[in-house]
Amino acid sequence: MKRNITCLCSANFQFEYNDEIDLDVNPKILEEISKGTFMSSTCPACNKNHKPEFNISLIWKSKNLKMNVIPELERGEFYRNKKDVKDIETIISYPEMADRLAVIKDDLEPVVIETLKSFILAKAAENYPDKDINAWYHCNTDSGVEFHLDGIRVDEIAVMRIPKDVYEKTLLDYKKHPKNTNFTSLRVRSYMSVQNILRPDALK
Repeated sequence: MKRNITCLCSANFQFEYNDEIDLDVNPKILEEISKGTFMSSTCPACNKNHKPEFNISLIWKSKNLKMNVIPELERGEFYRNKKDVKDIETIISYPEMADRLAVIKDDLEPVVIETLKSFILAKAAENYPDKDINAWYHCNTDSGVEFHLDGIRVDEIAVMRIPKDVYEKTLLDYKKHPKNTNFTSLRVRSYMSVQNILRPDALK
């Protein structure tokens, strides 16, 4: 597909991309997503780098994944629309896409990771009530699951490591009690994310 991009310098240029991506066929896309270079484009007039978000579909058959990714700007529309897409997960924003793909690549359970994020952010809100904090999955190590938090201090990332046994216990709880509100509150139709808990009342 081709889309027009308008730069801050007022230049207009076309950006071409695939709106359906098979990650088994195009594994290099995974690397681009993880590095943050996916969908990057450069204005031919002023050389400013752009990272637009467009609607795309991802297929990863080896991981049994089908995902629709919609831009952050369409978050409110998703909540208000009330429509659902069966058998296809929805992800809102490219940062969440990168986060989810990293979780799946490391063979972790996304619901459990989002649950752990909710615990981390609840604690962060107690300690920093005036801060807008985000938690992102970073990696899975022998000592635990590592998350990075932004928003506590400008241009700084805080590291939080959840012990492996806490992950395993939460996974067991999810398998035994999937309808527990700790887990069901994370989902709004086809979209499962801690952001569903954090969304403003106007979008509930």
